[in-house]
Amino acid sequence: MRNINPTTTTAWKKLDVHFKEMKNVQLKDLFNDEGRAVDFSIHWEDFLVDYSKNLITKDTRALLIDLAEEAGLKSAMKSYFGGDKINATEGRSVMHTALRDEGDTAFAKEEVDSVKKLIEDFTQKIISGRHKGVTGKAITDVVNIGIGGSDLGPQMVVEALKFYKNHLNVHFISNVDGDHVMETLKKLNPETTLFVIVSKTFTTQETLTNAQTVRKWFVEQLGENGVSSHFVAVSTNLEAIADFGIDHNNVFPMWDWVGGRFSLWSSVGLSIALAIGYKNFESLLHGAYKMDRHFRDTPFDQNIPVLTALLSVWYNNFYKCETEAIIPYTQYLHRLPAYLQQAIMESNGKSVDRNGKKITYETGNIIWGEPGTNSQHAFFQLIHQGSKLIPADFIGFKKSLYGNKNHHDKLMANFFAQTEALMNGKTLEQVELELSTKEMSRNQIEQLKPFKVFSGNKPTTSFLIEKLTPESLGALIAMYEHKIFVQGVIWNIYSYDQWGVELGKQLATKILNNIDSIDESVHDLSTISLVNSYKKS
Repeated sequence: MRNINPTTTTAWKKLDVHFKEMKNVQLKDLFNDEGRAVDFSIHWEDFLVDYSKNLITKDTRALLIDLAEEAGLKSAMKSYFGGDKINATEGRSVMHTALRDEGDTAFAKEEVDSVKKLIEDFTQKIISGRHKGVTGKAITDVVNIGIGGSDLGPQMVVEALKFYKNHLNVHFISNVDGDHVMETLKKLNPETTLFVIVSKTFTTQETLTNAQTVRKWFVEQLGENGVSSHFVAVSTNLEAIADFGIDHNNVFPMWDWVGGRFSLWSSVGLSIALAIGYKNFESLLHGAYKMDRHFRDTPFDQNIPVLTALLSVWYNNFYKCETEAIIPYTQYLHRLPAYLQQAIMESNGKSVDRNGKKITYETGNIIWGEPGTNSQHAFFQLIHQGSKLIPADFIGFKKSLYGNKNHHDKLMANFFAQTEALMNGKTLEQVELELSTKEMSRNQIEQLKPFKVFSGNKPTTSFLIEKLTPESLGALIAMYEHKIFVQGVIWNIYSYDQWGVELGKQLATKILNNIDSIDESVHDLSTISLVNSYKKS
């Protein structure tokens, strides 16, 4: 991959000049061009991506594409899909795309196919009831025990595809908070519950603490002999798994060329396959594979991940926007913003470039959001009338899953209205005209009207998809994965390591080991005071 400071490129310098021309442009004025909605939309499969309500022109788009080309995006994509060790600080390839690659020459195809077969066979045994618990009863509940990528991805997908779920009830334990664990366990019958422990090393503190607590709860009721029938592991640490009491036939391998936050496509997605069945899990993979091909083979000016990534760069680095909102207009995707927080912020939250030098420009975006229409009654006030510019992705579906047209029409009317309102706003003149129709004095109108003005000019990108299916969800997730990659290439950072996660873990271990007699020569006065106060409780 090419190591180049993006601010030194010709395209970046031209974008700097172009931004000075654009910063006072009104978005609604750009629609004087009657062909804009068509020119700034992409139709792909059952997706319509309308990015016309963004503060860009054809010149902006061309310059951003020039930036991608000058940053070496094409060659970087070859390295990405070719299995090169682009996670250089950890010496690893980045091959989550191989987990859904349907080609005959796919990277590690035999290994991947063998694990898929394990997942398929196991899920069929559980779902059909052929796999029995220690007392001879079939499994009714599944608990995924993991954290980070071993929790956020699977939980998001299971929630998103609830419409397709079978009879199994799937639960998630992640936080090392013991109350969280016990609240989950009190709803479960150990005789009919399967526990899936997801930890690549089988040493993650939160996951192993939770797993041992769950194991103790289980053994107290059904004995040691039941562990092998009720616990399975997604891990590589066979010795630790055996010590835990898990049958070696119930171990699902992982690979170091799949990062945790991109691992839901692997055996980490076992809870997904259990929740919705293996065929639906395969459809999820197939949707992602189709997006992989689109990203790999489509020219940049029609490439959804490339263009959405370039828009983020445009707002982040030129408009100095610090955040992006993700607004899905379906309650099924209520965990998508949280999932993307990890995927994007853990990947591109970097301040050192690929040469090991301190970065002088902005990198990662802050990601947040909630489903519409709930979010409209919460934080949309800030987006509409606040002082910050917040680009937003609106994600909606043409068809509801239960077919209630009355509800869905109202939901989608809000989707369309909000993007229009964010673009157009409401002028002082419009407010005055509106207030003049009410029984108000001139003085009352003058006092009130500044508060009812909306500046507009707020950018949005609309993703209108035919229907929420396993396949369309797979494509949507993969789109954001590739968007992350493109941003990382342009910002000249390593997107696939996560050293920033380590420091807090190390200090937590030190404090835990000495929590009863904290070493005052090692910690700061505030931390010492907090720990001592905690010990008094």
